[in-house]
Amino acid sequence: MGMPTGSPSTALGAAGAATPPSDTALNVLIADKFEKAGLDGLNRLGCTVTFEANLTADDLPAAIGDHDPDVLIVRSTKVGEAVFQAPSKLSLVIRAGAGYDTIDVTAASTRGVFVANCPGKNSIAVAELVWALILTCDRRLPDQTADLRGGTWNKKEYAKAPGLYGRTLGVVGLGGIGREVAQRGKAFGMKVIAWSRSLTQEQADELGVGYCSNLINLAKLADVISINIAATDETAGLIGSKFCAALKDRAYLINTSRGSVVDDKALANAIRSKAIRVGLDVYATEPGSTTGTFTDPIVQEPGVYGTHHVGASTEQAQQAIAAEVVRIVECYQNTGQVPHCVNRATSTTATNLLIVRHLNRPGVLAHVFYTLGQAGINVEEMENIIYCGAKAACARIQLDDAPSADHLNAIRANDDVLSVNLTTILS
Repeated sequence: MGMPTGSPSTALGAAGAATPPSDTALNVLIADKFEKAGLDGLNRLGCTVTFEANLTADDLPAAIGDHDPDVLIVRSTKVGEAVFQAPSKLSLVIRAGAGYDTIDVTAASTRGVFVANCPGKNSIAVAELVWALILTCDRRLPDQTADLRGGTWNKKEYAKAPGLYGRTLGVVGLGGIGREVAQRGKAFGMKVIAWSRSLTQEQADELGVGYCSNLINLAKLADVISINIAATDETAGLIGSKFCAALKDRAYLINTSRGSVVDDKALANAIRSKAIRVGLDVYATEPGSTTGTFTDPIVQEPGVYGTHHVGASTEQAQQAIAAEVVRIVECYQNTGQVPHCVNRATSTTATNLLIVRHLNRPGVLAHVFYTLGQAGINVEEMENIIYCGAKAACARIQLDDAPSADHLNAIRANDDVLSVNLTTILS
């Protein structure tokens, strides 16, 4: 993959040398490998960029203290709770990839730090590896290569490949990666079926795939299964004993999502009892850095073929991800908005909505918030909409309790307030 030239730990300004940021420029720490094109893009934005590709998860809290960045960019480096515990300017963490389970999102949210990812930019790269693993399971390419290198010619054994044409491919998770996998399955002449928690019959019909409403039914029907789902609390162990018990004998199972979605004990039992073959790019236990000792016992099972969590690691994918990281930083720097934010609440504990139409003048909202503060009422979320001409505005304020009539009248008492309305938020 493309790597920036020079030292792996450098502070770069717009011209490649350290320069002070402008009033709006951001201080960015990149704690992982990153494309030179991405570095160049951040420099063009005027950011002060510190690039330390060799930082580990243990190093990161101290690095945050040393550099005090506004933005942290990571790829594989884990971002634990300790990163967010010390006071700092850190307000945005960007995962240069799709999955973000390596970031303690709960700790970030508690400290008011945005977390964003780059979904869809590596879909093709991962799908390509899925198919490399499918073909490996079918033709046992590593075994053939090992025998040849060891001086053994065994055409009789390796001529027994079942083949893929006309067989059934089951896709678990039909997001960007799953759709790319399915598309390639059709090109191989396979029948494609899919399951996803959000998938409907109508959507499946539009995509030209068979609809499985039940995950276990997919396991029973498919000859080849590709797992392409995000790692969440809900998907932990999703591919468990019931799923593995339903697998066909000699089926192929490919997992390029996250190790946590598969119960390795159940998978090992299926390997031994059903002679299934498995292609894995992800594991329940992975080193915290790009190199290290690997001891996960699942790869010692017969018929398991593995790669080193490199599904997204093509130059094409990393260039696209770097460009998306730059776009996120630019949007955040210029507007305060965070594309692909993963930790903004989808709902709040607000029970009331206060709507204040007001003249667009200084101090109006300060008066409203002061009054709410005096009432002991918390603002859960708000937006202030400006009308054409910027003479007037409308504040929509979500509250955790209802202001009394006296407090509402106190808000109305401001000469720049045009109207005040209070409604109950229906759950």
